[in-house]
Amino acid sequence: MEVILREDVEKLGNRGEVVKVAAGYARNFLLPRKLAVAATESNRKIVEQERQAHLRKEAKLQTEAQDLAKLVNGVTVTITQKAGENDQLFGSVTAKDVADALAAKGFTIDRRKIHLDDPIKQLGEFKVPVRLHKEVTAEVTVVVAKEG
Repeated sequence: MEVILREDVEKLGNRGEVVKVAAGYARNFLLPRKLAVAATESNRKIVEQERQAHLRKEAKLQTEAQDLAKLVNGVTVTITQKAGENDQLFGSVTAKDVADALAAKGFTIDRRKIHLDDPIKQLGEFKVPVRLHKEVTAEVTVVVAKEG
């Protein structure tokens, strides 16, 4: 069965593409969740209009993300934590802590956009990537200092 994707579906395709899928997958998963529509001529026109609107919106969001990235790049935030011997933290610094520190500096960034591979568990200076848009990534320096 051929369907037109209305959203990006991982391992299947991107918005606006015509893909061939099993009838059951389309009927039971894609169509009820409004991720795709049947590939008819009228649906192709509607999806093309939606795709054009989405591209304009996406371009605007990307421009805003690039502007924010220019401001955020090079920002240094300091987070103080209790630490024991050998500069080992008692807790850890998570993406939420980094987001709160950035909010204190006036940047409202969702914690899910801050990509820490693992929580920071030692004192020191770390470069943390912040993914503002799927094509725009900024880098924030996080300094973890000993409390007291």
